[in-house]
Amino acid sequence: MTRRDKQTLYDLDVTGKTVLLRADFNVPLDPNNPEITSEHNHRLRVTLPTVEYLLERNCKVVLCSHLGRPKGRVVESLRLKPVARSLSALLGRPVHALQDCIGLQASSHVAEMLPGEVVLLENLRFHPGEVANDPQFANALASLADIFVLDAFGAAHRAHASIVGLPRILPSAAGLLLQRELEVLGEALQSPRRPFAVILGGAKVSDKLKLIENLVNRSELILIGGGMAATFLKAQGKPVGASLVEDNLLDYAAMLMRNRSTSIHLPVDVVAASEISDNPSRIGVYPTDQVPSDLRILDVGPKTVERFCRLLDQCGTIIWNGPLGVFELEPFSAGTTAIADHLASLDGTTIIGGGSTAKAVESLGLGHHMDHVSSGGGAMIEFLEGKELPGISALPTKALLVGSPLPPANRLFRSK
Repeated sequence: MTRRDKQTLYDLDVTGKTVLLRADFNVPLDPNNPEITSEHNHRLRVTLPTVEYLLERNCKVVLCSHLGRPKGRVVESLRLKPVARSLSALLGRPVHALQDCIGLQASSHVAEMLPGEVVLLENLRFHPGEVANDPQFANALASLADIFVLDAFGAAHRAHASIVGLPRILPSAAGLLLQRELEVLGEALQSPRRPFAVILGGAKVSDKLKLIENLVNRSELILIGGGMAATFLKAQGKPVGASLVEDNLLDYAAMLMRNRSTSIHLPVDVVAASEISDNPSRIGVYPTDQVPSDLRILDVGPKTVERFCRLLDQCGTIIWNGPLGVFELEPFSAGTTAIADHLASLDGTTIIGGGSTAKAVESLGLGHHMDHVSSGGGAMIEFLEGKELPGISALPTKALLVGSPLPPANRLFRSK
């Protein structure tokens, strides 16, 4: 799928309209700190170009999002008021947080809005109709606006009312963030600058099976770290100590490594420790053929980092999904930190997966040095697996005249 397949904001006349913008503001909230930190506000910041585009055209902007999993009931700790405060600071204008997303209070407030004002509806998942894709709930949301814009790439793999129900009711388009995601990820799948490398980490091979299957014949290079490396190392006959291994996937891992079209590289040394802790009782760096039987592999080692960096130096496109160790804890963060630092210095196209990989890069202050930090975790994985995302499928396909100009979304996003 390319950006030319789906209707975008550039295809709709939104001037002076009331626009319902489905964003993904599902960010971590600290109950002891009412403010969203810069480390955690990436999903808010990347939606700003779409909001500002609408404000420049005198729209009334009605934002909506989910937060957490309240399971169809009101959970006070999952209200969106902190998100509204953070958005207000980022936009430099008030963002009013409502107490509900449908009903009289919501409809009355939206009706009284002036052009250029912004409101944030309450958590969509406080209503069971959201996850159930209830047509009545979708209709209630649709009654608030003239136009629907989907900018929630991080939720586009969910067949929920605000994702797939609204495009059936209102004139709809992809927002600038969603357009950007489709441009960057679509190009990486269809026509990447080569050599094309994929860095995979995270805990389990099973979480990345279909991703590996779709990329193994599209890329020249796959580098594997994180907890999933233990399964591949054991498939090579290497000792992995007390590391978690998916024994049912050993034959599969061995089969992948016999693939001749893509070069798969595993760690040559690892950081192994007695437990996952800030201060493990035993920790050391070991070659991958000498891991002690009572230790767990929790990061890649310095020789692996050096080798991976050399392999990446000449690559034209790099996709990274999954940390290379338990990066949240200082003893096991060196591998992820070093790879992030190196990617930030490269000339090739660097695409960072959402979820924990994006969190790692943002926490290091390196997000703006990458070409693209995806706002989707599971959605990005499913897109790269080649799946049709329900939210993307629900958007109308446009008829584009040959030669018609289509401004690229990336002109509105900061890159390195």
